[in-house]
Amino acid sequence: MLLSTLALAFPQVDPVALQLGPLVIRWYSLAYIAGILGGWWYCTKLTYRAEAVSGSPALSPKAVEDIVVWIILGVVLGGRLGYVLFYQPAYYFENPSQILHVWQGGMSFHGGFLGVLVATWLYVKKHRYTFFRAMDMFACVTPIGLFFGRVANFVNGELYGRVTDVPWAVVFPHGGMLPRHPSQLYEAVLEGLVTLAVLGYLAYRTKALARPRLISGAFLICYGLSRTLVEMVREPDEQLGFLFGGFLTMGMLLSIPMVLLGIWLIYVAKKAPALYELPAETAKPKAKKEAALP
Repeated sequence: MLLSTLALAFPQVDPVALQLGPLVIRWYSLAYIAGILGGWWYCTKLTYRAEAVSGSPALSPKAVEDIVVWIILGVVLGGRLGYVLFYQPAYYFENPSQILHVWQGGMSFHGGFLGVLVATWLYVKKHRYTFFRAMDMFACVTPIGLFFGRVANFVNGELYGRVTDVPWAVVFPHGGMLPRHPSQLYEAVLEGLVTLAVLGYLAYRTKALARPRLISGAFLICYGLSRTLVEMVREPDEQLGFLFGGFLTMGMLLSIPMVLLGIWLIYVAKKAPALYELPAETAKPKAKKEAALP
């Protein structure tokens, strides 16, 4: 491959956004905060849309406020444990104290996704909501966090792509002297903006929120395909490299089952009657504790 002598210079952005004495605030932390706040706001708006198209609430605005803490714990704990188990199990088994050093980096989206599933299941079971109706709303807002997270990956100069000669290639400070794909920005666009637009269309231009599992399935397909596509130009993890014949990466292996599960969820959602087609008493969720509040 003939590499271009022209490449974009990596923007010199300090990963530390603000430092006040011992308090250090990084752009990566701000990305998490922006994703959580943006998701919280959007999810609250979706509660009204879900009730309008189905005739019954999926979650109340108060429930969205309450579950944010559960989601944060699911993302952080699941993301960290996912990275430990999926990407560097041998190292962390030998150095278990390092598992808690989250500030040194190392989070897995797939692990965070599983953490959110567990946190949501525990919450809805306790408060007697419907699991997949809640997950459909969370699926709609997840791309917001993905977008900010991938932009933060770019700012940190991490998770960069493979060497290339495309005109928009970037020389990353930790990636050697050769130009590389800015794969973090590809993911920000595909996993973030494109997926957000697709799910937003389903939520507001169709009655998909009245068909539990449909939007969750669409999210799994969009994310799985986007991640798999970008993995074709993203530098594989150094400690793992390529798997199974020198082509597949861990990101691909974890994303392919998501696509298959997404297809199955959409199939089940389309086969079942929509909530507005059910008798009123059937479509309504069970009574919740907060319903008695003034």
